[in-house]
Amino acid sequence: MQKILICDNGSRKPGATLLLRQIAKNLTVSCDHSVDAVSLQHADKIDPTLLDDEPAQTFYEYIRQNLIQGHRSFIVLPLFFGRSRALTSFIPEQQALLEQEFGQFKIAIAEVLYPLPVGEKRLVNILADHILNVLDESTDQTQTAVLVDHGSPVARVSAVRQNLAHEVQQVLGKRVNLEQACMERREGREYDFNGELLEDWLIRQAQAGVKSAIVSMLFLLPGRHAGAGGDVEAICQRVIQTYPDFNVKLTPLVAEHEGLIDLLCIRLNALLKS
Repeated sequence: MQKILICDNGSRKPGATLLLRQIAKNLTVSCDHSVDAVSLQHADKIDPTLLDDEPAQTFYEYIRQNLIQGHRSFIVLPLFFGRSRALTSFIPEQQALLEQEFGQFKIAIAEVLYPLPVGEKRLVNILADHILNVLDESTDQTQTAVLVDHGSPVARVSAVRQNLAHEVQQVLGKRVNLEQACMERREGREYDFNGELLEDWLIRQAQAGVKSAIVSMLFLLPGRHAGAGGDVEAICQRVIQTYPDFNVKLTPLVAEHEGLIDLLCIRLNALLKS
C-alpha cells in the first residue's frame, strides 16, 4: 500500500501546520485517497498544545516510522511552486540516509504547482482571482500591483515568478499593471535574477506619487514570512509609516483559494495513473 503525503517546506508557526492539515483532509475527500500532512523540516519544533495536542509530522521521522511498519512505497505531493532544492536535494538525501538502515524503498514525487516551461493555467487563475478580489472598484484607472515571492538563490525558482507575472498580466488586462519583486535576496550581481526587493519597489511607487498598490502574495501557507504578522506585512507597514498617504493591500495566500485543491488532485491523479 502506498502512503501519500502532502509536503510543505515547514514552519515553526502553528498556522502553517494547521492549514496544511486542512488541505490534507480536503484532498482525502476530493481525491478519494488518504493523504497525510507532513512538513520537510522545522514543524516538529512547534508546541503540540498549539496544534490541538497533535505533534506535527516531519519528513524523516514520518518515513522512518512507516518503514518500521512495513510500508515501502511513498508518494510525495509537493506544496511547492517550482523545483526547489527541497525537492531536488533534501528529499533524495533523506531517502539515502534511511536506505542505509532499511534498504531500498520507493519515493515518487508528483509534479510541482507550476512546472517550467509548461506552466499551469489553474495557478495563474488563482493569482488573478486574488488580485481582482481586492481591486478598488470605485475607479476605472489602471491599478498598480506587484507579484512577490520569497526570493531564491536558484534562478529556476525565480523563473517561476517571472513566468507567472507574465501570464497573470495577460488575464488581468488593462485593469492592472502587474510588476514583480522579491521579499529578500542575497547580495551580489550573481543574484540579480531575483529582481527588485519589495521594500524598494514600494518606496519607489510611493515617491512616484502612486496612491495605492496591491501586493500579490506568491506564498502558500502562513508563517514567518507570509500571513498576519509576517515579514511581508512588516515590510509594507514600514513603508506606510514613512509614506502615510500610500495605501497597500495584500492578497490572500495561495492555499486560501479553493482552486488549489483541484490542482493538487490533478497532480496526484496524474502520478497515480503513471
